[in-house]
Amino acid sequence: MKLRTVLFEVTDHVATITLNRPEVMNGFNQAMLEEFSAIWQTVKTDDDVHVVVLRGAGERAFCTGMDVKEGIDRHPNAWSQTDPGEYLSPKLNQVWKPLVCAVHGMTAGGAFYWLNEADIVICSEDATFFDPHVSYGLTAALEPIGLARRIPLGEALRIALLGLDERVSAARALQIGLVSEVLPSEQLRDRAHEIARIIAAKPPAAVQGTVRAIWESLDSTRTQALRTGLSYTQIGNPIGKAQIDRSAVPRGQWTLR
Repeated sequence: MKLRTVLFEVTDHVATITLNRPEVMNGFNQAMLEEFSAIWQTVKTDDDVHVVVLRGAGERAFCTGMDVKEGIDRHPNAWSQTDPGEYLSPKLNQVWKPLVCAVHGMTAGGAFYWLNEADIVICSEDATFFDPHVSYGLTAALEPIGLARRIPLGEALRIALLGLDERVSAARALQIGLVSEVLPSEQLRDRAHEIARIIAAKPPAAVQGTVRAIWESLDSTRTQALRTGLSYTQIGNPIGKAQIDRSAVPRGQWTLR
């Protein structure tokens, strides 16, 4: 797979995706949309991939959303236009392999397409989060809608409505549950891969069934979610149990967070 805007490699069942347009703060253009669509299809169908780590190149930003100079292709018929998330977002592409996001520097606007559908988000101490749409006269809708399913509604609204006039610090992101861990910059990538390796060592059928059951429950009533979840245990547990020797599972090597 020949890529121009991102780097992609798989090692020890962990796929690492690096947004590689640091000269435009890793903003996405049409090429990146198309490359992510291809990447998610590869991740989805390649059983050698158990977990994905997403990170950004350069020092200034994880991603600041769409590259406004290049833009993206838009169908001239407004009713035929699609959400960029249909290319960028793993869950919209039915990828049930966990996504770990390692965030540094500025994270803004369309970058939330990834954070909103990540399973674990960690960041460096220099990370800041904001959504500039309303400051530029644009309706902030798609990214905040996803964000409101991760963090308290009032926090999502504050990010959307204050636009360029306020940024969320790494410390505040931890308080509101946007990230689960804050680290010194030099430790961020290693920690993301450590988390990914721990997950990748577990039976993939159990991991993917868990991710799918939890995410799909967000679109269901409680009763529907529980019934679907039961069916996933019935489908996945025989496969997952066969992928591991229960007696060999370590029990005394846990960490406290």
